[in-house]
Amino acid sequence: MSRKSTAIWIAVAAGAMAALLLIFGLRHWRPRWSVIQGAVIRSDSDVRKQQPIAGVQITARYSESSVSTQSDASGYFRIAIPGAVLPGRTVMLSFQRRGYKSLALPVVIRFRSSLRNLIVAAMQPAAAAAAENPQIAPTVVSNIRVRYTVNDQKQENVGSAVRTFVVYNKANVPCRHQGPCSPDGYWKAATGSIRLDAGAGNVFRNARASCIAGPCPFTKIDSSGFAQGGRIITASALDWSGPATFLLQAEVYQTTTVSKVRESYPVIFGRGFNFSVPPTGEGVSLETELGGVQIIFPLSPKLDMGWAACTARNGASEANSSFYQCELKPGYRF
Repeated sequence: MSRKSTAIWIAVAAGAMAALLLIFGLRHWRPRWSVIQGAVIRSDSDVRKQQPIAGVQITARYSESSVSTQSDASGYFRIAIPGAVLPGRTVMLSFQRRGYKSLALPVVIRFRSSLRNLIVAAMQPAAAAAAENPQIAPTVVSNIRVRYTVNDQKQENVGSAVRTFVVYNKANVPCRHQGPCSPDGYWKAATGSIRLDAGAGNVFRNARASCIAGPCPFTKIDSSGFAQGGRIITASALDWSGPATFLLQAEVYQTTTVSKVRESYPVIFGRGFNFSVPPTGEGVSLETELGGVQIIFPLSPKLDMGWAACTARNGASEANSSFYQCELKPGYRF
């Protein structure tokens, strides 16, 4: 066989192999690969000002169909293209939100890559000068402080409890394996106990018991019922001699809720500022000076204060702190 014929056969074999791979890939391709996910951020040369943008209207258009969604508080979005989108085809994404310039991004669908490639859409803010009247000086915002209330649990000593109890026993009676007996098993013993209830909402602390009368060297106190405290405590004693008297004492504590006001300061970048509040924080408000006047603005559910608009999301640990991102409205400046 000539070299020319060999080259032709190799080319034919390679083409057949490529066709088989393409057919195999298409047969095993699933629409779930046509998922596009990413984040929408503010476009800025300073990375500290590239804040996530919530509420962006995102539309994916392919062929004759389209799908829309919105970015969440962290700027995240996820779009599943309905039906089958062949690899190599392009899906056009459009991003729109008030206060930002519209953005269009083409996304090429590839085998398995749509779930792996993360789209980062950087939207440019609309020109602030166009929304402001150059004849009117902007109101100065200064000295921003974040105020919130934290509820702490506090235990306060509200009294004490003192009780005595007697364990009656006859001395020098052999036990003969009929319990209870002395620790060495030789003498017949008797037991007794006392129970104290601190009442609803109260607990005992610093409980202690002691023998105060009778043959105390021949007694033993069981502290397991009061050592840890609690609403109900019990003291028990073992006596293997004559009658003995025991004393149980404890302090009574009541648990109350104490509300304390906390303050923190936001971090300011450009026209935006950020702050977080612990999970126990309640009644969040912003205290600031507007044009030299000190004013307190409670954060409403809409997170809109007239001079700034905010968004909120859970912190890094999701179940813990709340994170707020705010931006000044036109007509205001730091």
